[in-house]
Amino acid sequence: MEFFKKQTNFPFMATRKVWYTLSAILMIGSVVSFATRGLNLGIDFTGGISATATFSQTANVDAVRARLIAAGFKDPQVQSFGSSRDVAIRLPPDPTQNPTAIRAKLESVLQSVDPSAQVQQLDIVGPQVGSELKTSATWALAFTLLLIGIYIAFRFHTWRLSLGAILAVIHDPILVLGIFSITQTPFDLAVVAAILAVIGYSLNDTVVVFDRIRERLATNRRLPPDVVLDQSINQTLSRTIMTKVVTSIVVVALLFLGGPVLRGFSEALMIGIIAGTYSSIYISSAIALDCGLTAEHVFPSEKKAALDHLP
Repeated sequence: MEFFKKQTNFPFMATRKVWYTLSAILMIGSVVSFATRGLNLGIDFTGGISATATFSQTANVDAVRARLIAAGFKDPQVQSFGSSRDVAIRLPPDPTQNPTAIRAKLESVLQSVDPSAQVQQLDIVGPQVGSELKTSATWALAFTLLLIGIYIAFRFHTWRLSLGAILAVIHDPILVLGIFSITQTPFDLAVVAAILAVIGYSLNDTVVVFDRIRERLATNRRLPPDVVLDQSINQTLSRTIMTKVVTSIVVVALLFLGGPVLRGFSEALMIGIIAGTYSSIYISSAIALDCGLTAEHVFPSEKKAALDHLP
């Protein structure tokens, strides 16, 4: 099945410098926002109290938030999730009270809104645990990028494609972090999982394009590299668009129907899908071209064999 009825022939490589400029602006904006505003870290990283409660009827989120503030809880985050009778509550850490006392105080506040309200689950994350999770998340991203570079270099026998793939993979999570910093959407472990999924998803697209580039270079060695890259991207374009459309349908459903609990996860995936499609075309392949990619770089053994037969 093809998205386009006729084979496309878009000159992607001819406009790559324009898209380089756009990427540079977006990346700089993301880095500046990240450095100045930071991320709105969830309690997974900062430490705090996470609780879920059930009411006998539709929960009044504003009333619950007001009662929590009146009871002395600072900056409570109250959101509906699941059914209209369920709420998720997130509170800053309170080192002066143990979990039993916090649960009792919380239930007392909630029952002042609805006498039948009950705390279903209460978890306390300490600052030390949050710091360890932050470190672990950073190392997970770093090792992912390192292993991707090694994999591409061995798979395609050239650092040019490897460099393009790594820069494309770095490009996508930086944009996700930048948008999360600008919008101050809560950043928790679910978002980290989404970013890792985005990296894998973007890499898969890049490898598909690189495989087609290798096939085209094997059969069209006399063609200029930019023509080969344009042909390869156009030949995989239908597959790329159809995969993204189908995936986006699921992600959009999560975004609008999944509730606040899944909002950060689905937003990160949606941003990553768009950025990954763009980067697999205009970042990974274009950088490989500007690094001087030729057929001899992809098939080094054949080049050596040809030299061995010279007198």
